[in-house]
Amino acid sequence: MDEKYLKYKKEVRLSALWLSEHGYFGSLRGSGGNVSVRIDADLMAITPSGVRYSEMTDEDIFVVGLDLAVIEGKQGRKPSIEAEMHSVIYRVRPEVKAVVHTHQTYGSVFSIINTSIPALFDEVALSLGTTIEVAPYAFSGTPELARNVEAKLAGGANACIIQNHGIVAVGASVDQAVLNAELLEKVAHIYYLALSSGKQVGELPPESVRLIEMIRKPDSTGSGK
Repeated sequence: MDEKYLKYKKEVRLSALWLSEHGYFGSLRGSGGNVSVRIDADLMAITPSGVRYSEMTDEDIFVVGLDLAVIEGKQGRKPSIEAEMHSVIYRVRPEVKAVVHTHQTYGSVFSIINTSIPALFDEVALSLGTTIEVAPYAFSGTPELARNVEAKLAGGANACIIQNHGIVAVGASVDQAVLNAELLEKVAHIYYLALSSGKQVGELPPESVRLIEMIRKPDSTGSGK
């Protein structure tokens, strides 16, 4: 294993393990979801396909070019099936340094009812974007799915929901990408409960939405307030 990649591999593994242990991948024993970290303009470190996070080592993490060429990885294994989705995000968003794809519970609720989440809290909207949109469904690992997600994140949003699948969150660091996934789950949970009450949901006023959009323009990976 090339030592120059070790830092990035460790970041990917530890972040994926945390997400798995906290229920963001749908099951503790499974290998669903994926995490990547940008190494440079042309390379990323990404989780492997079909390996339990509780059993994963730094050596299991792949180093892959944005052209999907494998630079480093265990023989007989493959990088995440969603590597192309991560690659297109890095291409269209050069400021993004990490990508997290999860199957978290409340985000997934909105994926199966195909419903976007409006601006409800200023701190969430500042970090994620004023609307958390739904990317249309496509089969896992396909170029079509990658294009659908790219279309929703190209404009500067830091998270989106994938119809009948899960969510994607990005950030200027892997910690920020994980935090953005947490923020999405928080707002999805609250919005679900609010809708379940049958009462009118109070969204942020238009002037606040416009202000947030202006604040976010200079640095779309911003860390909120």
